[in-house]
Amino acid sequence: MKICVFCGSSSGNNSVYSRTAKELGALIAQRNHSLVYGGGNVGLMGIVADAVLENKGEVTGVIPRFLMDREVGHSGLTSLEIVSSMHERKKRMADLSDAFLAIPGGWGTLEELGEILTWKQLGLVSQPVGVLNTNGFFDPLLTQMKHMVQEGFLREENFSSIKTSQSPSEILSLLIP
Repeated sequence: MKICVFCGSSSGNNSVYSRTAKELGALIAQRNHSLVYGGGNVGLMGIVADAVLENKGEVTGVIPRFLMDREVGHSGLTSLEIVSSMHERKKRMADLSDAFLAIPGGWGTLEELGEILTWKQLGLVSQPVGVLNTNGFFDPLLTQMKHMVQEGFLREENFSSIKTSQSPSEILSLLIP
């Protein structure tokens, strides 16, 4: 199974994020899954990709040309696809993936998670979507989503379809039973 991971190009201020990304990458490879991600060599992106590779797993990166030109593309991947735009990147990652997983990150991670959840709600994708809630990172966002349900802007079944866990092992089992 190909698991698309949305994550930060930074490592964050707490080492728990890096440790968890490394554990997730190792588990992806050990369970004979492969990683699809944004193709970067920095932050949690680089950590999770390196952990998959160190454990003899396969990694496909998809990166837009302008980021590759900034020298943030990972040169040691199984496969690196260079595309023309961020929109093309997200579409290609979705086309390649059997499941989606957000781990901590910034604007890009939030945007990717929001877009894939919207695509799922609209029936454009059917793959499972999960959130690895390391250190309670996504608690405020999950609370906001519950508020959206309560206020009638999000259907309960769309919210409840999101798999969540603080454990890399458990979230993989929830995404790929």
